[in-house]
Formats: sequence, C-alpha cells, structure tokens
Amino acid sequence: MISLDTLPNGQLAFVHTVHSDNPAMTPDLLRRLRELGFLPGEQVRVVARGAPGGTPLAVRIGTATFALRLIEARAVWVTPDNATASAASS
Repeated sequence: MISLDTLPNGQLAFVHTVHSDNPAMTPDLLRRLRELGFLPGEQVRVVARGAPGGTPLAVRIGTATFALRLIEARAVWVTPDNATASAASS
C-alpha cells in the first residue's frame, strides 16, 4: 500500500483507505475526498502532474478527473494494480 502521490502516472491502483495524521487534513477534507468517490475498492489513476513541483495531481476515479493538492493525495492510500505496473515498466 502506498499513498496516491507516489503512484506513477498512468498506473492503475485501487483505493484502500482515506486517512491522514497530518493536522492540516481536517475531518471535513477527508470527508470531501470520500464524497468525491475516493472509497475502498475504487479504481484510481494519476493522469498528470503539474509543473513545477508535480502539483496539483490530475487524478481519474471512475469517469471523473479531479485536481488534488499534494496534501490531499497523501491522504489517499492505494494498492497498485500489478498488471498495469508490469505493462508500464516493459
């Protein structure tokens, strides 16, 4: 399991949980991520990163694409899909 901000662009993953120990991630922000669809089992993919610094992240979940700040992406914990990881590295 890794945080969404470390998922390589284009690799499919599945949401495991939305959780953060960072006090800047308030319960309201965590709830908002869940309301947007970041729920356990949902497929997610980072489609692009802003420059410079790689933020915001353009993240696709379902048929919607959202821009997430780094602090938000670090609160989404995912399990990478091994099949797309192998295809991306070959």
